[in-house]
Formats: sequence, structure tokens, C-alpha cells
Amino acid sequence: MVKSVILSFLVFFSTLSCMAFQSSQVGGPFENAEFMYFGMPENIASSDTTLGWFGEGQKLVITGKILKADGRTPAPNVIVYYYHTDTEGYYSSRTDMDQRAARHGHLRGWVKSDADGNYSIYTVRPAAYPKRSDPAHIHPTILEPQINTPYYTDALVFDDDILLTTAKRKAMDNRAGSGILRVLMKGNIQIAEHNFILGLNIPNYPTTKSDSIKSGRAIGEDVFSFTPYHAWGPDQGTTTCPICKYGRYQGVLYFAGDNTDSAEVKAWLQFLERESFKREQYLKVFFTCTTERQEGVNAKLVQIGRSLGLRKVSLTTVASYSDRASEIYLNEINPSARNTFIIYKHSNVVAKFIELSPTENNFKLISETLDNIKGDYMHLAPPKHK
Repeated sequence: MVKSVILSFLVFFSTLSCMAFQSSQVGGPFENAEFMYFGMPENIASSDTTLGWFGEGQKLVITGKILKADGRTPAPNVIVYYYHTDTEGYYSSRTDMDQRAARHGHLRGWVKSDADGNYSIYTVRPAAYPKRSDPAHIHPTILEPQINTPYYTDALVFDDDILLTTAKRKAMDNRAGSGILRVLMKGNIQIAEHNFILGLNIPNYPTTKSDSIKSGRAIGEDVFSFTPYHAWGPDQGTTTCPICKYGRYQGVLYFAGDNTDSAEVKAWLQFLERESFKREQYLKVFFTCTTERQEGVNAKLVQIGRSLGLRKVSLTTVASYSDRASEIYLNEINPSARNTFIIYKHSNVVAKFIELSPTENNFKLISETLDNIKGDYMHLAPPKHK
């Protein structure tokens, strides 16, 4: 009787300890986390090629950087384990693979970021599960040098997949950044640039507290589509969504806060107009302010556009940054911030600056940021779908 009570207590205590560990571990509970270690090579390179690359199906390259939590600093020696279905939508195994990981299929591998945070994966584009509504996807797992346990990120899905509905996009957790891949064609090869942001939206991730003002979605997350009124610019008089129509290349979203100075706005607009001409079709710039605190804002923007001779930059308005009709609220702009600059590429936030004054140093900062994030594939076209 006593032994039975003691045994029950030990089992109960062990269960509580396990639950406590899972609730506090970085990333939270993770089923089959140990699978990433099965068959892991001793030496891992920054690029990896699966057998799928050499077979039938659409060749796919996923390449980018692994960045620290600030979204700017390269993170070296980070391991990414990945696995995905074959061209029929199955996790097909092989007799020559580690059978402990057979459930993950044979299309799996590892990369370790180099000194500059770079990685590349060469594989075949996976198919969706047969007779299911889940979009085709790739499962990544991250193991950092300073963290003892791996954690999973958002599954990598494809922007052009008809199974990736608007509802599913909005339901994504953005673990380590948005998992949406936007592929471009280089010959018969699809290429997708993707950066992992360590710790972003990862439970229990060790962070340092910051007192800086917050505004806008995080670097690594996607910009949500919204429909401002275009008072001035190429889409004047419409409520064209900047991201829907111009999300393909680089873009600057300049949001004015409640306490923005008009002289400051004009200085920024003149600089951004010059950048727009310099980069031609590869850059779109949108200025947005709210109409809730003053009347005649749209007419004033027309006057500004005309007086500055703006031909490229669009001047737009929304009722407020919490407005739901235009869906601007999804982008989490803080009206208390004097200004918020969000730089996107392929609809993904790649840089963000808050409360910048229009100085030569800050002009240089924006210009150099646009140069640095341009990448090697801006000129490529997306695939043509029937």
C-alpha cells in the first residue's frame, strides 16, 4: 500500500516536472522534436540538396539569411532542419535513410548558416496532401548554438498556391517570420528568398526589454493589404491597395503620426521622390496620414503634391490607424509615433524605422537599406499560371 502511494506520487511529480519544462522551454511543446537529430551529419554546410532536385518535378531553391532578433544582424552557425512531401503529396521514405525519421520522408536535410547568416536549400517543390485542403508546405526546425532545444517555425507555404486562402494567411503565427514564399523563375527553376528572424513570435524566447516606441509589424512579417484613399499620385481618386498592386518589388510605406510637422513631411517626400526616380519600377513609395483630427486633409495633400511636383510618390489617407473599413489596423501603426517607415520587399517587412528626422544621415540610411536588401533576383519574373 505504501509503495503504491509512493509510486503514484513519483509518477505525478514526474508528470508535473515534464509539464513545467514544456511550458517554459523555448518554442513551447514540440512533438517529434528529436527527429531532427536522426541522421544529422556531423558537418553541416550552408547549402543542402535533396534527392528531389535530381528527379522529376519543379526544381526549387530557397535561399536567404538567418538573422538575429533585431532583423538586421546575421546569425552564424544556426542549424535549420527541414522536411517536406514529394511531388505526390506523400512523405515517402527510402530504405537507405534513417528509419527512425521515416515519418518525415526522404526529402529532408540540414543547413547551417555561414558567417554572414546565409543558407540555401535545393529541392523539389512539394505537393499538397491528397484530398485535403492544407496548402503545400515545408516544415523547418531551428536549433541555435546558445539554446539547448530546437523550435519549429511557421511552415513554408507558397503565395501562388490556391489552397492558401486569405483566412489561412491571417491565421499564421509568423514564428520566425512569415512563412509565405514568393517564387520567381530563373529558367526552369523556381527561386524563393526567405529570411528567418530568430525568436520572432517564439514563446519563451530570451529577450531584452526595450523602452523604445513600437509601431508597425515586425521585420520578417508580411505587410497586410489595406485600401487608403489616394489623394495624389498614379492611382489618384481610388482606394487601390498598395501591397496588392505594388507588392512585387521594393516599397516604402511612410506613415505620419499625430504630431508630424508639415515641413518635415515635405522634406521626406522630396527625398523619396528622388529615390523613386533613381530606382524606377523597382520602388514604390506611399505616404499615409489620417483624416480624423483635421478637415480638408485630402485637399491639402493635393496642394502638397502639386507644389512639390510629385510624380512618383503617392499621397494617401485613412480615417485612422485603427480603421477597420480600410483594414489599416492590421498593420499596427502607432499614431503616437511621429513617423513610421516600413520598407517591404515581396510584401514582406525587411526594414523598419520609427521617428526619423529628415537629415542627410537618415536619407543615406534609407538609401543604403534599399541597396542592401535588393538582392540578386529582383529582375526575375514570377511563374505564369494557366
